[in-house]
Amino acid sequence: MYKYLKSLQLKSAWLVAVLMAVSAIFNFAKAQPNGEQLFKANCAQCHNPVKDLTGPALKGVSGRVPSKEWLYKWVHNSAAVIASGDKYANEIYAKYNKTAMTGFPNLSTEEIDAIVKYVEDYTPPVAAGKGGAGEGAHAAGGGDNTTLYVILTMVLVLVAGVLVGVNRHLKKMANAKDGVPVLKDVPFYKNKVYIALIVVLAFIGMGYWLGNMGMNVGRQKDYMPEQPIFYSHKVHAGVNQVNCLYCHAGAEKSRQAMIPSSNVCMNCHKAIDEYTGEQLYNAEGKKIDGTAEIKKLYKFAGWDPAKKDYIRDAAGNIQATPIEWVKIHNLPDHVYFNHSQHVKVGKVQCQQCHGSIEEMDEVYQFSDLSMGWCVNCHRTTKVQFADNNYYSIYQKYHDEIKAGKRDSVTVKDIGGLECQKCHY
Repeated sequence: MYKYLKSLQLKSAWLVAVLMAVSAIFNFAKAQPNGEQLFKANCAQCHNPVKDLTGPALKGVSGRVPSKEWLYKWVHNSAAVIASGDKYANEIYAKYNKTAMTGFPNLSTEEIDAIVKYVEDYTPPVAAGKGGAGEGAHAAGGGDNTTLYVILTMVLVLVAGVLVGVNRHLKKMANAKDGVPVLKDVPFYKNKVYIALIVVLAFIGMGYWLGNMGMNVGRQKDYMPEQPIFYSHKVHAGVNQVNCLYCHAGAEKSRQAMIPSSNVCMNCHKAIDEYTGEQLYNAEGKKIDGTAEIKKLYKFAGWDPAKKDYIRDAAGNIQATPIEWVKIHNLPDHVYFNHSQHVKVGKVQCQQCHGSIEEMDEVYQFSDLSMGWCVNCHRTTKVQFADNNYYSIYQKYHDEIKAGKRDSVTVKDIGGLECQKCHY
């Protein structure tokens, strides 16, 4: 009996310690919202800490807004703050093309404070690739809680083991007190209950794994192929502020965004034959000679930099060859997507689907482009009704907005969740 009591005492002490550890970990996780993770999940589509995108750069926001309480109200429901006649709110609204910010009523004040702290402490990264990281650093992610989840899982498994042991000892003690013979424990690997439980869990786990694998077939999130020319969007769209529509003119006029021909590149590179910016690195951290990449362009375009003229054959035809760019963003054949409908009519910014393209040396697929991702966007994205003749037929919604019955219209309100919108 003493042996059982001593064993039970030790196991109980272990159980108390483990439960205290679990409680501490959960309390720490709950008390420490991850500002970077929250920013990337809720704000990064329209904001950058140090650059103006769809909305203003957020670094220094705590010193610009009237008060912290004002900021909470703005994040929770910017449309209501604008409608209240607030001067500062309407100035921001007018400055950014009367694009109302999406409300985030689900964010707590502590989470908003964590986001503000992240953007206030944010410092721009060093040149891509230093230290061997390159643009591929996006894959690491700053707000990953996988380690925490693994620790919690291990602790909970340990707690379950301790509880099973305590229960077994209590049962033995009760049997000994009642004079019931204590049966020898069945080894774990011979226990039918445990074996059945393991089989069921393995079956569920395998089904979950196969289901996820099946759903991810054809998806290429983070796909970053090597291109025939190292074209840096960071240098062109970021540093030199070349508008996306200068090269991808079809994005606001047609279904396809259009890949520019080498002639579009030569509009600038007839004069710019040398790269003098900061050192370029690829995703593996290898140095890239920018001037050598420009020479590759000349070869494709059939341009002689020494003569400042195109190379022609006897018939006067320019000796140019198409650049075989590798397509990054691919949708299944049964999916219809129209760039102009989103860019021109919906006024969706490029970064919302393609990520911070102006910060990428090598472009990768930022979003998974799954149906669920598109549907969720349609559920939350507010349509730009003001001064948009495309939506003039929805008189009911215009009247409800004027009457104050609704503050916005989302894509789902105008049929954005109907199957035939994307599949027909």
